[in-house]
Amino acid sequence: MSEIIACCSNSQTTNKKPLNPRSLEPLSSEPRVTNLKPCLKNLILLAIFILTSCATVRQHDSVQEKPAIAETIQDIRPVWQSFSPEAKETIVYFYGKTIQPRLEYHALRIDLLAPQLRIVAAAGKHGDKPGTSVLSTKVTSFVLDNNLIAGINALPFDPVSDKEGEYRSNSGIVISDGYVLSGPHPSFDALVFYNNGTAAIIPQSKIISAVNIDHAVGGFYQILISGEASARSIENNSRHPRSAAGISGSGQYLYLLVIDGRRPGSAGSTEAETAMILKQLGAYNGINFDGGGSSCLALRFADGKVKAVNIPVHNNIHGNERAVAGCIGVKIMTNVE
Repeated sequence: MSEIIACCSNSQTTNKKPLNPRSLEPLSSEPRVTNLKPCLKNLILLAIFILTSCATVRQHDSVQEKPAIAETIQDIRPVWQSFSPEAKETIVYFYGKTIQPRLEYHALRIDLLAPQLRIVAAAGKHGDKPGTSVLSTKVTSFVLDNNLIAGINALPFDPVSDKEGEYRSNSGIVISDGYVLSGPHPSFDALVFYNNGTAAIIPQSKIISAVNIDHAVGGFYQILISGEASARSIENNSRHPRSAAGISGSGQYLYLLVIDGRRPGSAGSTEAETAMILKQLGAYNGINFDGGGSSCLALRFADGKVKAVNIPVHNNIHGNERAVAGCIGVKIMTNVE
């Protein structure tokens, strides 16, 4: 290191003008430095490479840092990208931003017809069988512990904290592999996956048993109905971080969406705006999950690391992930034809 410093300190220049730190060009139009020592030139080239690389790509994955920017929600045009060689085109990712309103969001499109895809629903940590304890878990832990590609929080619960392993009481239904882990809430809706391969968003009051149902997770209310924001969602103008899910009109695709809020870069969305973002992504019907400090979408990247792609805000602390209860995720099975 001392040799490098000595080499660079002995460099001679023919121009005393200061350099523009962004372009490394002289601030005036006069000729640039012409006789820098080779080691200094190499250091400059290395610095440029590092700075440009870190500005666009995370060190632990290949997902672009910068969001696709749209002026309004109606201008959103998703460009889906693969983030996992295991998932390939079955589960793809999109990171976007709107100017009016000021929102940042992350979304997944999941091909439900892919034979290697599996849905995973859980009522909480160790809450995967009837009668077992429902303990709090972070979404990142849910993805990691179940070897998932991605996961998102779903139904509301009590009490709230950022501590894992605490008792939780779900407010709504959870069905996993045909077992009812948590009973229905009579006022809320649910995302349901039937054993014939179809999916739907229906009132929880209509779920009498787990017959013909593989998986289901409750949420709050359906906010997107046949491609239009529901009347109830239009009446609710409060802004919060949001988690939501949608289904395409054909039933082939599931969409998972998280919208940041409670920070300068993203104000949080209304229910109707959340519905319209789901529509622009490709959904025909959509449900609003538990939001606020619970909102979290976690992905497993190519290097195996699991990370929340949004910025959770439990207790209004940016980056503080809440320990939730009911979650839904997706995994890829190997050796499936």
